[in-house]
Order: sequence, then C-alpha cells, then structure tokens
Amino acid sequence: MIRDKSAKTPAKDAPKKQAANKAAPDKAAKAPVAKTSAAKTPAANAAKVAAAGKKGIIAVAPPSFRRERALIKRGVWPVAGCDEAGRGPLAGPVVAAAVILDPDRIPRGIDDSKRLTAEEREKLFDKICATAQVSVAVASRGRIDRDNILRASLWALKRAVVALPEAPRHVFVDGRDRLDTACDCEAVIGGDGIVLSIAAASIVAKVTRDRLMCALAQDCPGYGFEQHKGYAVPEHLDALDRLGPSIHHRSFFAPVAAARAKHMPWTVEPVQDLFSVTEVEVHVEASVEIDASVNL
Repeated sequence: MIRDKSAKTPAKDAPKKQAANKAAPDKAAKAPVAKTSAAKTPAANAAKVAAAGKKGIIAVAPPSFRRERALIKRGVWPVAGCDEAGRGPLAGPVVAAAVILDPDRIPRGIDDSKRLTAEEREKLFDKICATAQVSVAVASRGRIDRDNILRASLWALKRAVVALPEAPRHVFVDGRDRLDTACDCEAVIGGDGIVLSIAAASIVAKVTRDRLMCALAQDCPGYGFEQHKGYAVPEHLDALDRLGPSIHHRSFFAPVAAARAKHMPWTVEPVQDLFSVTEVEVHVEASVEIDASVNL
C-alpha cells in the first residue's frame, strides 16, 4: 500500500504563512488603538465638530413666487402682498406696504426684511419700486393711541391695498388676520418668509419706516430714534426714563406710561379701585321724631 507522504509533510512555505497569520491579528489589534489615539488629537476633534456643525445646519428656504403663479394659472391677476413694520416699538407710526410684483421683472434677492441687512434692504427697495406696483400707508401715533396697535395696523394695511395703482383680485397678508378688502384676502402666518410678494412688501414697509424714524430723530434729539427706530432697547428705555416721553411715543405702552407718571404725574388720571370698601358714618339725631300720620 502506497501512502501519500505529501499530505503529512508540511510545505516549505507553511512556517512563513503561519508566522504571517500570527502577526496579522497583532497588527489588526493594534490598528484600532492607533485610530482611537488619533481621534483624541485636537485636530481630529475639531474636524469632527466641523463635520457635525455642517450636518446640523438648517437651511431656510427663501420666499417663493409659487402661490402667485398658481393664481395666475387660474386666471387670477393682479395678486398683491402686504405687510407692516412697527407694531412693537414704543414710538413712531406703523407703516404698511402693498406690492404687486411683475412676474417678468422680479428683482433677485428678495427675502424677509428681518433676514437682510440695512444696505441690502435699501438696494432692494429701489429695485422693487422700479419694477413693481407699490403703495404705502401710515398709521400715526395718535391713531395707535386711539384704536390700539392691532386695529391701527389692520387699518394701514387695508389703506395700502386700496391705494395700489391697480386694484388686486387677490391679496396675501402677513399674519393671522385677514383684511376687509373688496377682493379675496388670504392671511399667511410667517408670510414674509414664504410668499415673495409679502416679502417685497416687508422690505418697502421697513425701509420707509426706518427713514421716517431718522427724520423724527432730528425733531426729537436725545432718544436715539435713528439707531433703534423706537424699539424698546436698553438705550431707548434709559433715555425715556431720563427725558420722559416725547410727542412721538405711544401713550399706552407700559414703559411710556411709567415714564409719563414719573415726569408728568399731573397728566395721569387716578384709577378708581372698584373693589375697595369705603366706610360711611351715618349720624342720626335721637331727638327727631317721625309722625307716621303725615302724608308724604
């Protein structure tokens, strides 16, 4: 019987292969350690943070002309967008604007006015006024005091729509309140960041009001209207406490009312406390007799 000796005899290269196989796990085991140590270096950490930061960025889409084009396809035109500026400040008017964009000449870069710098707003203001139909309405400080800020804003928005050179057939308005207009009106919450026509109106309203506040700063120096545009920033509150309210301040806003009570207390009417209890002393003369037989 002939046996195959080659099955039992190891090959000449076997020791080398076994040695290589034994060395391979050692290298594999050392490899993760090298990676882990590299991950602990500041450069690696900075790269990871940068990568995570890029992944965590939330892209905000600019407003689009999609809703306006949908109405145009249905045969509805003109379509206007309107917005206001100046609800929150302690001084100055509320300014509303209405805009009908030309679909063939829409300026590039239109966005929510709050996302733009002052220089960008000024440039876009000129482009919008040169290519679109634009109107502006102003609700004065007196109207705000008389009607309250919400009613004054809605009044100005409606006046801006009515003042457009061409009567729109559909109006988009920023916010939750629809306007009492002759045409269809659609309220869009956050509309200045969604609807392009509203965004254009927000730019026109913001730039117009900023210019008005700079003019009021010359009329009433010391308040810094040209800087904060009437908003309740610390500098404005400090000037209000130091100088008292001007004729351009909104009377019923809390900081203004407090400053008036400090500087002009005689203009503040005392408020009667309806829940207070007043004791009234009644004195009855014991010597007085009442004759019941007398016809009263």
